[in-house]
Amino acid sequence: MGAKQPALGIIATAMVVAISLGFISLFSFPLFAGWVAYLLICFIPMQIVIGISWGCKLPQFASERSQPLKGILLVLVALAVGAIVAAVHYETVGGGISPPPPMAMMCLIVSVIVTFWATIMWGGWPFTTLIKNPVAAGLAMVVACYVVNYILFRLFFDYGFMKGAPVYVPALDPHGLFNAWNALVFYVTAIAVMFLNLNFDLWPLTKAPSLMKQPVLGLVWTAIILVLGEVVFYLGVNVAKMDVVAFMVEVPIPFIFGTIVVLNMLQGSLFAKLTQPLKGVLNTVASAVVGTALALAYSALAPALSGPVKPGPPSYDFEIWLASALLAVTFPFLIFYAEFFQMWPLRRAEKATGAAAD
Repeated sequence: MGAKQPALGIIATAMVVAISLGFISLFSFPLFAGWVAYLLICFIPMQIVIGISWGCKLPQFASERSQPLKGILLVLVALAVGAIVAAVHYETVGGGISPPPPMAMMCLIVSVIVTFWATIMWGGWPFTTLIKNPVAAGLAMVVACYVVNYILFRLFFDYGFMKGAPVYVPALDPHGLFNAWNALVFYVTAIAVMFLNLNFDLWPLTKAPSLMKQPVLGLVWTAIILVLGEVVFYLGVNVAKMDVVAFMVEVPIPFIFGTIVVLNMLQGSLFAKLTQPLKGVLNTVASAVVGTALALAYSALAPALSGPVKPGPPSYDFEIWLASALLAVTFPFLIFYAEFFQMWPLRRAEKATGAAAD
């Protein structure tokens, strides 16, 4: 028994948002934007693997339990791996500096994007093919994601624009190819395109079965998000002349957040009876509207929750606060509740999966 979709998802989202806002209010802005966001981001890649690659069915010692113990154990697995990730990045990318410098924060942020890329777009390939044990395959993929992410971070990110600022640490600057903010925002924009594709259930790629097999799907899908991501980035930053960080928190981040609500929390129930591409168009509109509305609501509450947060350069306090509030706190809390706890106790049924995790 219990509520049914979409009412179930709406109630659950409202509940998790309230909990998230209460959590954020516990911390001052410097602490929230520093250590709290840093530690939260560290467990998200493992959360993605548990929810997507393992479907919350592994490890067995957790998945065989009934709710809420199952959810608690799965959360503890994600937190345990996250603790290791936090310690390693603190000593390496972060140079052992407290609070974590921008280099460590951004490196961890894009590790989440690389993990989405590996788990959803590549379906865990080649690890699921080479390693028969799914737990070992998932853990190997997580390690590989961090290695690939670090290499890309060293290649693309440059912090020269921060020279002279207190947060700039010359020894930690990779001196990569692009301004670090531009690189980060492009990553986020590209992965937003992936979420756009999920709204369409990968239509029109699904019309060609030959494209739906790995590694072809991974290659084609990667090319799509890079090309469309660059188009959207160029239109927003170069044509519309938006500040690159403002663009991030006004366009791709709200859309990603809205898609999580529409596909995971509401489980794609709003337009489930429609076919593609109309279903995708309406899902996309709903994701944009829901994400933007929640981003605006969070923005209005920022001063009350964390005190004055100044927008714009050079520090981008407000933008960092909003991005952290939406994607470092509320996003993982939503996934914990929807996937790990299967919306218990609002829904008693044991089996539940979100559309965005399929």
